[in-house]
Amino acid sequence: MIKFFLWLLLFILCWPVALLALLLYPLVWLISLPFRLIGITVKAVFDLLAAIITLPARLLNNLAR
Repeated sequence: MIKFFLWLLLFILCWPVALLALLLYPLVWLISLPFRLIGITVKAVFDLLAAIITLPARLLNNLAR
Protein backbone atom coordinates (compact mmCIF):
# COMPACT_ATOMS: atom_id res chain seq x y z
CA MET A 1 0.00 0.00 0.00
CA ILE A 2 2.90 2.32 0.77
CA LYS A 3 4.28 1.81 -2.75
CA PHE A 4 0.98 2.98 -4.20
CA PHE A 5 1.01 6.15 -2.09
CA LEU A 6 4.61 6.83 -3.06
CA TRP A 7 3.67 6.40 -6.71
CA LEU A 8 0.75 8.80 -6.26
CA LEU A 9 3.08 11.34 -4.69
CA LEU A 10 5.49 10.94 -7.60
CA PHE A 11 2.56 11.30 -10.01
CA ILE A 12 1.52 14.55 -8.36
CA LEU A 13 5.05 15.97 -8.30
CA CYS A 14 6.30 14.77 -11.67
CA TRP A 15 3.72 12.91 -13.74
CA PRO A 16 5.93 12.07 -16.78
CA VAL A 17 8.43 10.22 -14.57
CA ALA A 18 5.60 8.41 -12.78
CA LEU A 19 4.06 7.25 -16.07
CA LEU A 20 7.46 6.17 -17.36
CA ALA A 21 8.04 4.18 -14.18
CA LEU A 22 4.62 2.60 -14.54
CA LEU A 23 5.36 1.55 -18.11
CA LEU A 24 8.92 0.33 -17.51
CA TYR A 25 8.24 -1.66 -14.32
CA PRO A 26 7.02 -4.85 -16.11
CA LEU A 27 9.99 -4.71 -18.48
CA VAL A 28 12.49 -4.35 -15.65
CA TRP A 29 10.76 -7.19 -13.78
CA LEU A 30 11.05 -9.47 -16.82
CA ILE A 31 14.73 -8.62 -17.31
CA SER A 32 15.54 -9.27 -13.64
CA LEU A 33 13.68 -12.60 -13.50
CA PRO A 34 16.56 -14.76 -14.84
CA PHE A 35 18.94 -13.19 -12.32
CA ARG A 36 16.53 -14.04 -9.51
CA LEU A 37 16.33 -17.64 -10.70
CA ILE A 38 20.14 -17.84 -10.86
CA GLY A 39 20.33 -16.40 -7.33
CA ILE A 40 17.85 -18.96 -6.00
CA THR A 41 19.80 -21.78 -7.66
CA VAL A 42 23.17 -20.61 -6.33
CA LYS A 43 21.73 -20.26 -2.81
CA ALA A 44 20.32 -23.78 -3.01
CA VAL A 45 23.68 -25.19 -4.13
CA PHE A 46 25.49 -23.44 -1.26
CA ASP A 47 22.90 -24.67 1.24
CA LEU A 48 23.34 -28.22 -0.07
CA LEU A 49 27.12 -27.98 0.21
CA ALA A 50 26.83 -26.62 3.75
CA ALA A 51 24.51 -29.48 4.68
CA ILE A 52 26.89 -32.05 3.23
CA ILE A 53 29.92 -30.54 4.97
CA THR A 54 28.22 -30.27 8.37
CA LEU A 55 26.54 -33.70 8.19
CA PRO A 56 29.29 -35.61 10.04
CA ALA A 57 29.37 -33.09 12.86
CA ARG A 58 25.59 -33.18 13.20
CA LEU A 59 25.60 -36.98 13.24
CA LEU A 60 28.29 -37.09 15.91
CA ASN A 61 26.39 -34.50 17.92
CA ASN A 62 23.25 -36.63 17.82
CA LEU A 63 25.18 -39.75 18.83
CA ALA A 64 26.71 -37.97 21.82
CA ARG A 65 23.29 -37.14 23.27
